[in-house]
Amino acid sequence: MVQGISGETVRLTVAQAIIRYIAAQYSVADGERRRFVPAALGIFGHGNVAGLGQALAEHEDRLPFVQGRNEQALGHMATGFAKASKRRQTLAVTASIGPGSTNLVTAAALATVNRIPLLLLPGDTYATRRQGPVLQQLDLPGTPDVTANDTFRPVSRFFDRINRPEQLLTALPQAFRVLANPEETGAVVLALPQDVQSHAYDFPIEFFAERDWVIRRRVPDQAEVAEVAALIRTAERPLVIAGGGVIYSDAQSALTELGRQTLLPISETFAGKGAVVEDGPWSVFGIGLEGSPTTNRLAESADLIVHIGTRLTDFATASQSIFQNPGVRFASINTVEHDAVKQGAVAVVADAQLAISALAAELADYRVPADWAAEVIAAREAWLPVREAALDPDVLFPKADHPELPQTDAVLTQGQLIGLLQEHSRSGDTIVAAAGGPPGDLQKVWDATDGRNAHLEFGFSCMGYELPAAMGVRVADPDPNHRVTAFIGDGTFVMMPTEIVTAAQEGIPFTVVISENHGYQVIRRLQMWRTGEHFGNEFRYREQGGSLAGSDAAGLEGDYLRIDLGKIAAGLGAEVRTPSTADEVRQALAETRDVRGPVVIVVPTIPHADLPSSDVWWDVSPAEVWEHVDTSEKLTEYAEGLAQQRWHG
Repeated sequence: MVQGISGETVRLTVAQAIIRYIAAQYSVADGERRRFVPAALGIFGHGNVAGLGQALAEHEDRLPFVQGRNEQALGHMATGFAKASKRRQTLAVTASIGPGSTNLVTAAALATVNRIPLLLLPGDTYATRRQGPVLQQLDLPGTPDVTANDTFRPVSRFFDRINRPEQLLTALPQAFRVLANPEETGAVVLALPQDVQSHAYDFPIEFFAERDWVIRRRVPDQAEVAEVAALIRTAERPLVIAGGGVIYSDAQSALTELGRQTLLPISETFAGKGAVVEDGPWSVFGIGLEGSPTTNRLAESADLIVHIGTRLTDFATASQSIFQNPGVRFASINTVEHDAVKQGAVAVVADAQLAISALAAELADYRVPADWAAEVIAAREAWLPVREAALDPDVLFPKADHPELPQTDAVLTQGQLIGLLQEHSRSGDTIVAAAGGPPGDLQKVWDATDGRNAHLEFGFSCMGYELPAAMGVRVADPDPNHRVTAFIGDGTFVMMPTEIVTAAQEGIPFTVVISENHGYQVIRRLQMWRTGEHFGNEFRYREQGGSLAGSDAAGLEGDYLRIDLGKIAAGLGAEVRTPSTADEVRQALAETRDVRGPVVIVVPTIPHADLPSSDVWWDVSPAEVWEHVDTSEKLTEYAEGLAQQRWHG
């Protein structure tokens, strides 16, 4: 027994102590105090029902519980909630031992990659071992202390296994310290052996007093700010790349004002979509593999890149091939030093909002060179009509001009469907996308200004994130005037539609718009680009005349699968619409906007009808040897791109 200051103790199980502690934690950011973890999500099994399950039942008034259908989806829902809350809140997720817990590994990796706080409480195998090997235990002969939950270690920012009750006294404060620290945050995992969850201990009563965790803004060093300002002043062709850190820091208005004040051109990454909150000559849209081609031309010639709140992944940098100016230099603003110094940048290691405001003060009398400003405006003006034409839903797509496209009943392209969603969107609405074609298309053409929010998860590019994450966004933003829409392909929908049941159960109003184009079409596009052949990506029946296995197996080249996505969604509890034409989509969006539960809108879209190319390279190597296909031309093209890669130090 460990006594507190008062000497008073309270006897609780490990699970009860965890729930009471979580319920007493608050975040404080910019003077606003919130419950750090306002609810728990989970699915019970033998590994957590008698421990955490009992504790949640006893303390549901302190920590409400949401019953889910898939543990990975619940992790995504919590991450979507945390991201929409600007990392000031998160949700806890519990799962049973074995597959219930390992289902959460993908969610942990996504949260850690994207620097989003996520609290996971997976059950674990027995600490006492006298029962072993227990159900779902790895039972490794050489390492008996390793459990399936050790798979969380490389994808978490904090991992601890609670083998004794008193370990909570140090583990829980450390867990919340990491959750609250913008420089360290990510998945926090407390692995909880099944038996230990139910073990009791006399905890100091002060341990459960309310505690505030201040989410601090790291103050910029003025000398660092001045050095970056000096680089900008001497540059002839500066370009800003804004990432998700701008949004997490609530720095969008400060960044937009910097653009208005200086005319510095500002591009956006996937996570940074919406970093610029109003249109103007400084806004040059997305950058990189799914960016605007005119923005990419600006990046190629820029002599100074200022990256703010971004990890600069290969999509943003076109696999380090996009920055082609021989004298290009880099500057950065980032709260994480690891990201700040990328590309050998002159770095301001600080909160984005504070650093941008300090930089704007340093550049009070600065304007970009007039010839560069004119070139930036010309690039914008060249792209806008191309974008508008690609999104116009009222111009019939000329199928006759594209005999290579599959013949389906679809009359709209995915780009035109996005145009309809753009037309319908209002201030306060949020669109969510994460994998396949939708996030790339939204990055290229979506207008996230004037209060419209884009929630693009592309750090881990995780199929299945979108639908539950949209539910998390909805919980974070309950305003009935704001619509939350998950925009997905049919491939993503059939992978993880199950949380529609949870949304129906909880009355969570959100919308899923499915672009039904018959498969994993964005990967088919990559396949054709890098090999010239397609295989295994479209949703087709296996051809007749062959078996599934063996030398006479037929290929997946039959007719498109006949899947009734609308009936699947209706069976899970959603209100469903299945429009085909532009006017029918408009009607479906209008009449379902105020539905107080899950809505699914299934829209057939023309396969292989893509938005205009971003005109950059990506480092995906074709096969150097292929028995059936001559890839020499593809290899030559790949080598040409490889020659453009540069190391920036």
